[in-house]
Amino acid sequence: MTHIKQFSKPLAVVLILAMTSFTWGCTTTTGAGRGAGIGAASGAILGGIIGSQTGSWGKGALLGAVIGGAGGALIGDYMDAQAEEIDNSVDGATVERVGEGIRVVFDSGLLFSTASSTLTSTSRYNIQKLASILNKYEDTNVVIEGHTDSVGTESSNQQLSENRAESVASLLRAYGVYGSRISTVGYGETRPVASNETAQGKKLNRRVEVLIYANDDLKQQAETGELRM
Repeated sequence: MTHIKQFSKPLAVVLILAMTSFTWGCTTTTGAGRGAGIGAASGAILGGIIGSQTGSWGKGALLGAVIGGAGGALIGDYMDAQAEEIDNSVDGATVERVGEGIRVVFDSGLLFSTASSTLTSTSRYNIQKLASILNKYEDTNVVIEGHTDSVGTESSNQQLSENRAESVASLLRAYGVYGSRISTVGYGETRPVASNETAQGKKLNRRVEVLIYANDDLKQQAETGELRM
């Protein structure tokens, strides 16, 4: 079990407000950020900016989608409960609450053999436990990101990251998580969270991130005060 790191909404909002001057001319649309006055498009841009500051593009995306007001508080409670269950049940994962989302980071070395996208038997069990929790909290969507270090060619690392993200997604689907909830993306070596000049840095960069965020049904339930727990 790993300790859940909490990135509080007040700090998230401060970061977003601090970065808005960089995106003043951007067009916004209605969506996840409307409670905080931030549209989906601007939220994605802010997520990229915040990601460059925090070292995680996934974290930045979740912060860019922060939802304000009472609805955001209800979603926050929903995500708190889900994050706690993941933290208590899924071994080998770092669980982080970000905005109204959840970031789950797996060390690729714990999921796969070297240069392989085939999940080990132990990691399959942990993905099964993650799937059971996602099925319980069904009003969320999931993005699975694959990342590598800089060892090897860019093209091979890109392909490996895509294959690893899809391996995790395929197993989640096999354990009953609806495919419509899941998106995958591979970033290869392009989005490190640490220096590739050290062994420890490379280890941190070899990872799979699972980003969990509210879907439209959950947002509507929160806005109307009818959120089902």
